[in-house]
Amino acid sequence: MSSRGPNRRHSAQFKLQLCQEIRSGGLGRRDAQKKYSLSANLIQLWLTQYDRGELDGEEVEATVLADYEAKSAALERKVGQLTMELCCRWCSSAAIRRH
Repeated sequence: MSSRGPNRRHSAQFKLQLCQEIRSGGLGRRDAQKKYSLSANLIQLWLTQYDRGELDGEEVEATVLADYEAKSAALERKVGQLTMELCCRWCSSAAIRRH
C-alpha cells in the first residue's frame, strides 16, 4: 500500500497475498476490511480477479520487477545528478585555488 488516501494503490503482490489468505480461511472478509481499511466491493473485485487467475504469480513478479527497475532508474538519475554537482564544485574550487 502506498498511502491511506481515498485513491491509494495496492501492489499486485498485496492483492494476491490478501486473496490467498481469505481463500485459505486465514482471514475473513470483514477482518480484512477492518485491518486494511478496504471496501467490501474492492475485496470482492480482487477475489473475482483471483478466482479467474488474473492475480497470478507471474503478474506479481512482473509488477515487482517493474517497481525495482523504476527504483533503479531513479537511483541512477540521482547518482548522475550528484556526480555532476560534485564535478562542478571540484572544478570551481580548483579554479579558485589557481588564482
